[in-house]
Amino acid sequence: MEQERRGLRLPFDARAEVAREGSPGKSVIARVTDLSLNGCFIQTPYPSPLNALIVVKIFQEGVYFEGKARVVHVQEAFGMGVSFREVKPHCQSVLQKWILSAMRSQPRESDSPGP
Repeated sequence: MEQERRGLRLPFDARAEVAREGSPGKSVIARVTDLSLNGCFIQTPYPSPLNALIVVKIFQEGVYFEGKARVVHVQEAFGMGVSFREVKPHCQSVLQKWILSAMRSQPRESDSPGP
């Protein structure tokens, strides 16, 4: 059974590498298309199986994030939703900065044109 998504996910675009835990030499290049403090969606034509334990590396503008995650949602030949399980404090700080930046770039309701 798939887990329910926790937390608000924000649009995000960054290069990523994904590898099965214990197989770092067999990474797959992918894209992160949305992000939250608890997980992200990784666009890849080769998603890992549901409940697989993976290591996610995300790269954006010279900044690097790495965390261990579990696959909680799979869209065959398109991508996978992952839930972060273990993130080092430095990487947690990077994640928080990215989330704040993504929140600031979201249009506010008052910015949208009225009816």
